Amino acid sequence: MSVLKTIRRDIQAVFDRDPAARSVLEVLLCYPGLHAIWMYRVAHWLWTHRLQLLGRWVSHIARWLTGIEIHPGAVIGPGFFIDHGMGVVIGETAEIGEDVTMYHGVTLGGVSWKREKRHPTIGNHVVIGAGAKILGPITIGDHTRIGANSVVVKDVPPNSVVVGVPGRVRSRDGVKVEDTRHEDLRHDVLPDATMELLQQIMARLTALEQEVARLRRPYEQEEQMLARGYQGPWGI
Repeated sequence: MSVLKTIRRDIQAVFDRDPAARSVLEVLLCYPGLHAIWMYRVAHWLWTHRLQLLGRWVSHIARWLTGIEIHPGAVIGPGFFIDHGMGVVIGETAEIGEDVTMYHGVTLGGVSWKREKRHPTIGNHVVIGAGAKILGPITIGDHTRIGANSVVVKDVPPNSVVVGVPGRVRSRDGVKVEDTRHEDLRHDVLPDATMELLQQIMARLTALEQEVARLRRPYEQEEQMLARGYQGPWGI
């Protein structure tokens, strides 16, 4: 894809996924996520052409200007959109597919000090909610939603919803979502995994209480009879 087509796709991604965008001029002047992505593309070009120090310097300037830290070694596809963006951190070996949406406070972090693949791989059409942490060389499948403030440390299959700490996968009933531009932006509409677990525990506890009450019933009847002075059929 040419540089011009990539730029146009980045701009169109803003209009597709942010209803607050009103004009191209506003997007060009007032969207730090877009500025960070374009400065990353410059830094990445420098990085891949053996100008690593200069690439790191460009990414450092971008971090200072936008509050978004993207390592120039990361690989990011077209249509990437960072909404608000403050506090976003993307590590060196991270890979991001096409048309990915990311909100502020997200971290694509590493869990190793070795020079190896240590950051996540994000598939296409993924939405990552505000404050989510995706850690380690794991893979997030296409068309997946990561709930706000989730902590993901294991691979996630495609077409999944992930919530909680640690992140738990909640699939969409096996239905593949073809167009996720609008539905998937609702990263607030997610299952409450903790509440589901508590409801299961409460249901099990209620069943156990009923079983114990059933088993105690004969003994309670005997205790009541003894309390009324019943001495048995032989008067004992």
